[in-house]
Amino acid sequence: MAYTEKKTTGYGTRVGRSFKGILGGIILFIGGTVLLWWNEGRAVRTADMLEEAQKACVVMENPSKKDASLDGELTCGTAMATTEDSLVDKDFGIGANAISMKRDVEYYQWVEHENKKTEDKLGGKEEVTYVYTYDTQWVSSPVNSKDFHDPDYQGKNFTLTTIEPDQQWAENVTFGAYRLNESLIRSMTVSEPLELDLSNELLGQLNKTTREAYQRFNGKVDITENDSDLKYIHVNGNELYLGVNAAAPQVGDVRVTFEKVMPAKVTVVSVVDGDSFKPFKASNGERFEKLVTGKKSIDEIFDGEKSVNTILTWLFRLLGTLLVIGGLKAMFGFIEAILKVVPFLANIVGWGVGLVCTIVGIVWSLIVIAIAWLFYRPVLGITLLVIAGLLVWIFAFGGKNKIKELASKKKEDPTQA
Repeated sequence: MAYTEKKTTGYGTRVGRSFKGILGGIILFIGGTVLLWWNEGRAVRTADMLEEAQKACVVMENPSKKDASLDGELTCGTAMATTEDSLVDKDFGIGANAISMKRDVEYYQWVEHENKKTEDKLGGKEEVTYVYTYDTQWVSSPVNSKDFHDPDYQGKNFTLTTIEPDQQWAENVTFGAYRLNESLIRSMTVSEPLELDLSNELLGQLNKTTREAYQRFNGKVDITENDSDLKYIHVNGNELYLGVNAAAPQVGDVRVTFEKVMPAKVTVVSVVDGDSFKPFKASNGERFEKLVTGKKSIDEIFDGEKSVNTILTWLFRLLGTLLVIGGLKAMFGFIEAILKVVPFLANIVGWGVGLVCTIVGIVWSLIVIAIAWLFYRPVLGITLLVIAGLLVWIFAFGGKNKIKELASKKKEDPTQA
């Protein structure tokens, strides 16, 4: 069942709120502008760094043997990343000889969903209808149901226990005759399930605490239950389930999954530093190193990084433009708010203000991007401006006729320079 609430805001409050929104709009506008400017600089610096790194990068033919001539060089090599380290989960006693071991935790909880509908009333009032619906789902952290709007669902959530997620990394990982540094080790993320082998003592202990929590919440106590039956604990592959029935979860149930990152063939692009590696530092100060799973060539690595840089550039451009437009709309939202006494008129004006803010926001964003290009790429930027100015002169100010006139004069007098 959906739960509905209605809230009415008076005309004066709405107008006052719209004027307060001007400050927020200014912040959004400035933030969007700064983001656009920063993004162009970031894109140029990253592109320059990648070009410099690609030219400097050499192939490490045989990572299984140290080569003193490669010391200080940016290299690209492929080898097995392996480790002798044994990782142990301190809470569950699970161990693995792996690059990394990870523990994820999920809770089965009631979750509140809000759907909002706004309606303008004659006289400038605003009526907002909130519709709240509820369902159960697995979430990464317990949900506080005391804050739910529907009294029937308040306090319905609980958890049989709380367990912190955790991840460990091996400290010593070899790459042929070399050692990977910490940042390269943490770049290995391809994982697989970690089969559980929990002691009977731990399982019995977990079952007891889970049973007590279950009975406290449900108000049922069965003194005949035996913890050795493990009614409240279930182990299946890499999953530890705390609850009565893993196939039919109940609110409060908890599931913990374990994964590991095993030794694998990887390609590393980094600067050789003795028997280890360090990031490449470009002349502009930008740093770079990369680890990918499998065998990759230098061109494949850098082509991928250039594509990522292009995608990020356009995403930040879009985000910055949206922030600028949103800021302008917030700054001039008071115009629509003042006219809310006549909703029909306010909607027409609001649509017009929104359209103007969108156009101005896009134009402003393009200007910021263009000026940033002039700043970060002056030669290219000026060249583009000269070409643009020439085209405008040719097609808009009679330059085309002037060129034809000069050409005809040259035909009449071939000796004219």
